[in-house]
Amino acid sequence: MNKEAMYKLGYGLYVLTAKSKEGKDNGCIINTAMQVTTSPNRISICVNKANYTHDLVMETGEFTVSVISEKASFDLFKHFGFQSGRDVDKFADFADVTRGDNGLMVITQGVNAYISGKVVQSVDLGTHTMFIADVTGGEVLTQDESATYSYYQANIKPKPEKKAVKGWRCKICGYIYEGEELPEDFICPLCKHGAIDFEKIEG
Repeated sequence: MNKEAMYKLGYGLYVLTAKSKEGKDNGCIINTAMQVTTSPNRISICVNKANYTHDLVMETGEFTVSVISEKASFDLFKHFGFQSGRDVDKFADFADVTRGDNGLMVITQGVNAYISGKVVQSVDLGTHTMFIADVTGGEVLTQDESATYSYYQANIKPKPEKKAVKGWRCKICGYIYEGEELPEDFICPLCKHGAIDFEKIEG
């Protein structure tokens, strides 16, 4: 199978935010969110179980999805995608944010809309959980185009520097695993994507 075929699917990019019952806010980058029915108005999201935000959605059943636009900077992806909320408070020094009607964080820079949801069902997908939720709110913030995964790869993610190394490069964030063979169960320490998202590089 040519794994590149999977990248032809139409992915968007989103900042998923949630809050613990104790009041700790967190957010992470996801690439799977879609409307599943209009009556009732419901959306689904898929979240990697390794993400702290996943645990908060599982705990409280509430979330907000901020839709990333083509005006987003790579810093937004680094901030919410390349560090864990278990280790840092992602909102401690992040100013481009407000609270939605459900009390959860809404990103206000580099996004064009947000949608809030209350979980009605969850489906275990192995490495990920799919949450199906009733839409409880949402607003359009700008008319900027939504950033697709392809747009991110071509225009937002910095191009890797040419280095004389051998190994495997993460197609999502650029992390390099040095070694002849990449373990099949390897998980990128930065963006939490699996071995399928790595490409072999030759120095």
